[in-house]
Amino acid sequence: MDNLSVNCHSSICINGNIYVDPFKINTKLNNAKIVFITHSHYDHLDMGSIKNVINNQTIIVCTADSAKILEEKNINNQIVVVEPNKSYEVQSIKFSTFPAYNVGHHHFLSLGFVGYTIVLNGVSYTICGDTDATEELKKIKTDVLFVPIGGTYTMNALEAANLTNIIKPKMVVPVHYNCIVGSKEDEKVFVQNVDKQIKVKILVK
Repeated sequence: MDNLSVNCHSSICINGNIYVDPFKINTKLNNAKIVFITHSHYDHLDMGSIKNVINNQTIIVCTADSAKILEEKNINNQIVVVEPNKSYEVQSIKFSTFPAYNVGHHHFLSLGFVGYTIVLNGVSYTICGDTDATEELKKIKTDVLFVPIGGTYTMNALEAANLTNIIKPKMVVPVHYNCIVGSKEDEKVFVQNVDKQIKVKILVK
């Protein structure tokens, strides 16, 4: 799984050209095939980073709230607007969405924020987005799980570890910490509580 990287926080890249929630990317790469946006908060929809990864052919997949902001900022790329609990195919890449939300605070279910499960070369990658350990997530089956562990706006490290043990991916990558919320101590709690049969890959610096 050397095809995975995390710039910081929840800024994920798969296969070198598929970006999810690009954030604090300060180099002009302009190599994105697809950019996935989970929701419109500044640490997930970062206009500077988006401009640094997209080119004229890049397709942006996002929620309606994100699409509105992109259009207001004169982003002219093709935009595919998604909703929770739907399946899609873009540039021969199949993916599905699920709701990403907190129970009673910050990210409300009614806002329509999403996580994604993306299938590439027969491998499924699930990006949870900003969410608690919801009942919907507990039903996910995936090969690679990107799970938030920082607390406050997402599940905390122990909750994330327990969720990972329910989902049982082949590999888990903790994200959404050591930047705005969460710390390397949360990373330690997460690693200590994940089932030893599940490979943990640390990509957040």
